[in-house]
Amino acid sequence: MSSYEMVRDFLRKYPMTIAWRVKQHCKIIDKYLNPEEKILYVFAGQKNDSALDIVNTNVIAFTNKRIMIATKRLLFGYFFKTITPDMYNDLTVSKGLIFGSVTLDTIKEVIKITNIDSKALSEIETNITEIMLEQKKAFAKEGNDKNQD
Repeated sequence: MSSYEMVRDFLRKYPMTIAWRVKQHCKIIDKYLNPEEKILYVFAGQKNDSALDIVNTNVIAFTNKRIMIATKRLLFGYFFKTITPDMYNDLTVSKGLIFGSVTLDTIKEVIKITNIDSKALSEIETNITEIMLEQKKAFAKEGNDKNQD
């Protein structure tokens, strides 16, 4: 299943989420997806600090190797960010009356995704937590295997 199909399913399941031009954003995710990577979970939202700012849609994809965040600019260019498991710290979920937000805390920065349907928050939290726990275990195991060589 492509990243666009996964985001489309997410947005159909949680229609209150504000997201624009997701097909274009997903093209960036697909462009940087490595051959051995598999997308495990995808969602969309607005990357900003204010719930009133609704023009910064980002697609967030969790793969078996990393977190990918992408947005296609309106006229030309794009922004792409990747977070490896060793850089990920924790997750904060906030729920408002209609919308919720997810904050990904990394070693270098804090990334806040807002204007997400509040009904989606528990699904997002569960998926992110399970994926990142598995990734951290795998990353730690790789590190131990390399140290033993």
